Amino acid sequence: MKYILKYIKNYRVRAVLAPLFKMLEATFELLVPLVMIKLIDVGIANKDKSYILSMGLILVALTCVGYITSITAQFFAAKAAMGVGKELRSELFRHIQKLSYNEIDSIGSSTLITRMTSDVNQVITGVNMFLRLFLRSPFIVIGAVVMAFSVDVHTSTVFAVVLPFLIVVVFFITFTSIPKYKKVQNALDKVTLLTRESLIGVRVIRAFNRQEVEEKEFRDAAEKLKDSQLRVGWLSSFMNPVTYGIVNLGIAGLIYVGAVRVNSGLLSQGQVVALVNYMSQILVELVKLANLIITLTKALASVNRISDIMDTETSIVFAGNTESDMSDSSDDSADKSISAERSLVFDHVSMSYNGSKEYAIEDITFEAKSGQTIGIIGGTGSGKSTLVNLIPRFYDVTKGSILINGKNIRDYSKDDLRDKVSMVPQHNVLFKGTIAENLRMARKDASEEDMEKAIRHSQSEEFVSQKEGRLDFEISQGGKNLSGGQRQRLCIARALVKGSEILVLDDSSSALDYATEAKLRNSLKEDSRDRITIIVSQRASSIMHADKIIVMDDGKAVAMGSHDELYKSNELYREICLTQLKEKEGVA
Repeated sequence: MKYILKYIKNYRVRAVLAPLFKMLEATFELLVPLVMIKLIDVGIANKDKSYILSMGLILVALTCVGYITSITAQFFAAKAAMGVGKELRSELFRHIQKLSYNEIDSIGSSTLITRMTSDVNQVITGVNMFLRLFLRSPFIVIGAVVMAFSVDVHTSTVFAVVLPFLIVVVFFITFTSIPKYKKVQNALDKVTLLTRESLIGVRVIRAFNRQEVEEKEFRDAAEKLKDSQLRVGWLSSFMNPVTYGIVNLGIAGLIYVGAVRVNSGLLSQGQVVALVNYMSQILVELVKLANLIITLTKALASVNRISDIMDTETSIVFAGNTESDMSDSSDDSADKSISAERSLVFDHVSMSYNGSKEYAIEDITFEAKSGQTIGIIGGTGSGKSTLVNLIPRFYDVTKGSILINGKNIRDYSKDDLRDKVSMVPQHNVLFKGTIAENLRMARKDASEEDMEKAIRHSQSEEFVSQKEGRLDFEISQGGKNLSGGQRQRLCIARALVKGSEILVLDDSSSALDYATEAKLRNSLKEDSRDRITIIVSQRASSIMHADKIIVMDDGKAVAMGSHDELYKSNELYREICLTQLKEKEGVA
């Protein structure tokens, strides 16, 4: 709840006005039966049409004023609730952006999406209903009892008998339903997960002809959801008939006692009608209060799920926002001494994923200098991507250290470190928008000339020139209106636009044919200047011309050297080459 209270404070005026206007509406609602007493006992009893008309106008006025106050209250409640939801969602998004890959991997992206959407929406609904009803419903219930006793104490003893029964029934059904609603939510989560997986993987499902299997799994999950909803619906369905039955018995009791007292001249007909109205008001508000409790229970469960994410601290802590925040004179001199030549050093680096006792990569040591190209090759799961993900600190090293320009990457601020590294990850991602907008994600102030240059060096010119508007061509979500190779080349162009000191290509040419890949490799070599280029690939042809090749196997660097050296001395590398290249290409 601490998160919700923090945001409600920012909307305290609206959060106070909403229940106050609801209380005002409730006050007008409680006055209606009193007007009815006058209308019946004076106007109708005396057949005074002018009095009936005046009382009728008062009822209309009370209705109109009640309607206005109700709309005003709902306006303030909605504004406060939506404001809380906006700030909660924004802060949750900002917090997720701060989490390292370790936390994101542990929590799961689908869980984070659910928290950002469904859970936040549930919180908005809970805050909205709370502001509208948490004072109104109890006020009406208590007020109706008080007003009933003010009308006639003797007859109102029926309220004292009926009200406890109503409260017990309503709250018993409510609190019995709450755990069942949680089961419904869990079953709904399962259906949502299966739906999401099926829609995302529809091509794979069809390719392997698993439609029937997936349909059966979905039917089973939907059947469980239906059964859960039926059980809670069956229980909740008792609410209305039981409560209305009790209220009708109470009304019958009121009419009976009231009739006796009317015949005795101790009570008027209008007062009996007023008492019946107050009984009906109590029923309606108790049902509303029960629904409010259920809604708040769901909202609190969502708040707890959100707080679990918000309480998750990132395992990677960066230094200050700027170099000057943490630098001294010795650091400045060091930076100047190394500015002429850039370097990247892995010093006995080992890393294990969160919760794993074994190292994903172990004791990796190598050095790269400006202008050099480093190739990394190995089988699937050998640790190639893990190794390069350590450079921008997507993950943190467990042992050892990584130095850029002689300085430990732990001593760089987040912005400074990420500015030094451009990455093209394995899974190429483009966003909905123009080609220019996607390229400028790397550098906001990139000129058209910079983008055109990156397009040429990434071998994207061929297809970009055919697109209507060139840089203004609209890319659909995920780049679905481009081929896999086109997406990869634009991702490479985006990294080139950034112009960082270190360029990491993580298996980013797998969708390219050999001829295009060769052109790309030669173009990158020409444009390398004093940049350090790291190429991760399973293709020997992609890395065979690198200045230094690192052969990975089971998380260890089993060999390092040039293509010629490794082909002669390392059996694993030679085997990779022989399985991919012709023998005459394998031998230098």
